[in-house]
Amino acid sequence: MSFATIIGVLGALALFIGAIAFSTDQPQIFLSLSSFVMVVGGTLASTFIAYEPRYVFLSLKLIWRIVAAPKVGRNILTAEVGRMIKWGYAVQRNGMPALEQETKKAAKADKFLGFGIEMVISEYGGKDVREIMENAVETTFGRNTVPVDILKNMGAAAPAWGMIGTLVGLIIMLADMGDNPENLGAGLSVALLTTLYGVLFARLILIPAAAKIEQREQIVRFRNYLVAEGLSLLAERQSPRYIQDRMNSFLDPAIHYNIDKAKKK
Repeated sequence: MSFATIIGVLGALALFIGAIAFSTDQPQIFLSLSSFVMVVGGTLASTFIAYEPRYVFLSLKLIWRIVAAPKVGRNILTAEVGRMIKWGYAVQRNGMPALEQETKKAAKADKFLGFGIEMVISEYGGKDVREIMENAVETTFGRNTVPVDILKNMGAAAPAWGMIGTLVGLIIMLADMGDNPENLGAGLSVALLTTLYGVLFARLILIPAAAKIEQREQIVRFRNYLVAEGLSLLAERQSPRYIQDRMNSFLDPAIHYNIDKAKKK
């Protein structure tokens, strides 16, 4: 679980609800089903007009996944370097057939990694492996960040629909003002709720979710570039220590892999 995400959401809700509780003894005035339907329904409607349905559903599904822990962390990046070094020793001792045996499980568990391993085993040159893998990295990143654009679009649409709801409410209120002027204040507060809902929907859910998804995909892209570099070095039959130094150049010095320390364990 991503506890920071959960704490952030709960903290924002607590601040909002707390501000209402301390400011008024009528918190129910902040509840309006028609305003909620206008904002959420309008945002979804405009999104379905702009994008294909399957991408919209995927984007909505990914909102819930941000509370899960990220797939790639700092320790995983160091482990990738260690894994490439281990495979480098296998190639150094027994050639490419040994690599095929060593990488069977890893290739099945990770399709991106398996794609690269297959090229290395097939005796592709290091330059070719690097170019093909880099192309795979970027196209994968492009596909996986489509939901980010959709959520950002929804984040822009929600306040707009809130304003539309407010204008609708104001028109109705002004039309009735001659008959019931005493209801002007109550009608205005209800009309403004749609703007409030639109801003909350955008700034508490949609835009933060888009930012977190994009950040996680950037981390995955970085990991994939690291893997692509390691596989290209294996294809070039570079020494394990060279692989270590070349891959460590991608990483924060605090998480560099060290062959000598690993041997002592």
